[in-house]
Amino acid sequence: MTNKSPTLPVSAAQELLNSLKKSFPVFQRNDPLAIGIDKQIIERLPETSLKILRLALTYHTKSSRYLQKTLTSATRFDLDGNPKEEINDTHRAHAQQLLNERAKKNAERIKAQAEFDRLRQLEAAELEATKRRAEKMNQLAMKFAK
Repeated sequence: MTNKSPTLPVSAAQELLNSLKKSFPVFQRNDPLAIGIDKQIIERLPETSLKILRLALTYHTKSSRYLQKTLTSATRFDLDGNPKEEINDTHRAHAQQLLNERAKKNAERIKAQAEFDRLRQLEAAELEATKRRAEKMNQLAMKFAK
């Protein structure tokens, strides 16, 4: 018996997010969303799958633009762009933590890529030197073979 986890409907979530961005300016502007915005969306779009909606909201609220806006904005907004509640310090700290982790991972990735590139250049230079030595040896062999 295999226990496979169901695949997440990623493309459906991305389609929904694109639709939300077209329909609601708060998504376009990456404004901090009011707590419970999923209920507002379900009220207006009752045919929406809750699972897909939550996945789309996760993508949106974990984006760097949204996290940056959460740090700089004082207020959360409803679907119509009306201010709802203030952003608390815990949510700001969480946004900052996610951005810091992302920056750290990005710096590590850049460093690893630079090291990889450096090693590839060294390997290429070593290969070129080996080819030159082989050519010289062939030239010497031809010279003394006469």
